[in-house]
Amino acid sequence: MLYWLSQRLAHSHSFFNVFSYLSLRTILAVSSALLISLVIGPGMIRWLSRYQVGQQVRDDGPQTHLKKAGTPTMGGALIIIAILISTLLWADLRVRQVWIALGVMVGCGLVGFYDDYLKLVVKNTRGLAARWKYFWLSVTGIGAALLLWYTAGAPTETTFYVPLFKNVALPMGAAAFVVLTYLMIVGMSNAVNLTDGLDGLAIMPAAMVATALGIFAWASGSAIYAPYLGIPEIPHAGEIAIFCGSIAGAGLGFLWFNTYPAQVFMGDVGALALGGALGVVAVMVRQELVVLLMSGIFVLETASVILQVASFKLRGKRIFRMAPIHHHYELKGWSEPKVIVRFWIISLLLVLAGLATLKVR
Repeated sequence: MLYWLSQRLAHSHSFFNVFSYLSLRTILAVSSALLISLVIGPGMIRWLSRYQVGQQVRDDGPQTHLKKAGTPTMGGALIIIAILISTLLWADLRVRQVWIALGVMVGCGLVGFYDDYLKLVVKNTRGLAARWKYFWLSVTGIGAALLLWYTAGAPTETTFYVPLFKNVALPMGAAAFVVLTYLMIVGMSNAVNLTDGLDGLAIMPAAMVATALGIFAWASGSAIYAPYLGIPEIPHAGEIAIFCGSIAGAGLGFLWFNTYPAQVFMGDVGALALGGALGVVAVMVRQELVVLLMSGIFVLETASVILQVASFKLRGKRIFRMAPIHHHYELKGWSEPKVIVRFWIISLLLVLAGLATLKVR
């Protein structure tokens, strides 16, 4: 909205032309989302506390988590609000990718919201049945995939690219594209959700991956830098950097309250929304494999759960003391802050490795 206003004012005041620069608007998106989170965060935490929307803690997990019972949850709504406002303020709203990204985030967030509502307000310990959760996530993922396919304006938007190789590009048909997009959105949403088990563990890697995706989006939308770096040139992809910047800013703002010991947890509403957002952006900038590398912590957490369940069903034995794997290290004696910071460090290294693929092609 402010971008639209600046474009109108630029006709009479040349100063407002400065807002046409994508880099400035991305910085403003980060700052706006961060500020919004910091301003409305305390009030939201008080509201959640007043209505006793508190965390339920399993008694078979690490004993140190028992003290977290009652901590306000569903704070992920704060993240969604900050991203929405900041993106609407600074992005070019004529770009369809912006609306699709916002739609996926809100769609996945609503699924998480209802799940949290059932568990925390209705006191249904099971929450939303798994089949219905996956059904509505699938509706969101497939809907976004079909929109991206039928509105694609260039072949680069539906081609599968392999990092490190300039000339390996595989055109996809509708079925392959929809399946890949579905897996990215639904898979990433659940991966972030599984990782969100310690204070700040999920939000910081999500913010780092979003920042890196913003760089990819900015480069992919440039007719100069995309060919130079050997990455696909995606029409209007630069505007997705505004959305990614908003995720990073909102994530840092939420971390202010979510850092150990957490004043609020994001809940499924935040985790599913963030994962879905990262998944759809990865598809939009055609960097699915790179995102899996940068999101290595999310992938590891998901793999640990799959391996644990498979091992117990097939062999009657567990591989880890507890899954997801962050609980395994807690039960080995690592303190919660140690697990969190070490996982952050690994995430940073993986994000840097993903960014390195921009040049190593």
